[in-house]
Amino acid sequence: MSAFEFFFSFYGLLLGLSVAELVGGFARVLHEKQRIRFGWLTPMLALFVAIDIATFWNQAWVIFRGAPFNTFVLLISLAIAATFYVAASVTFPRVSTKGVGERLDLDDHFWSHRRLVFGCILAANLIVAVVVIGLAQLNSDFARLASSVRLWVGVAIFVIGTATAAFAPRRRVAAGALIVVLLYSLWGVANSAAILIKAGGWAPALGGG
Repeated sequence: MSAFEFFFSFYGLLLGLSVAELVGGFARVLHEKQRIRFGWLTPMLALFVAIDIATFWNQAWVIFRGAPFNTFVLLISLAIAATFYVAASVTFPRVSTKGVGERLDLDDHFWSHRRLVFGCILAANLIVAVVVIGLAQLNSDFARLASSVRLWVGVAIFVIGTATAAFAPRRRVAAGALIVVLLYSLWGVANSAAILIKAGGWAPALGGG
């Protein structure tokens, strides 16, 4: 087992728990759909969180693939993944059979918890940004990565949009910021799909018989 495989068995497990918490929260909400008003804010937030978690899974391959086995690296990954887990666990409300007659509004839940969810997402991204900046001082490949104007324009859009969605006092501004960061995330997904299509997809892994 390589150092990266050992690292990723830990990091991937923690990120996987975040995905499970997010999907489980959505499933619990669907199970109680008769007493829930969905709205559009919380589903959009959940999609944004899901895409960001998947993006971090991809970033692990780029950033940590060459990392040595080191306790400090594991602690960094723990901080990132734990922060995502908190965000994922709060995205949807805790729904139980108690208070079955009580109506739940997901838009109200969004406004009550947006600062925590967006704040956690922002914190996780800033941790990675600090790691990349630090590695850029030590490694020429990371220095080239960190010198990309496109990278830092994207970071600025993400950070400003996420911070605005979290802390803007006016609800219309916060909702608009959510739309912006979600569209930006979907644009990244579309770019990845375009690259895959341009490359011709991939060949099936057929056995030799």
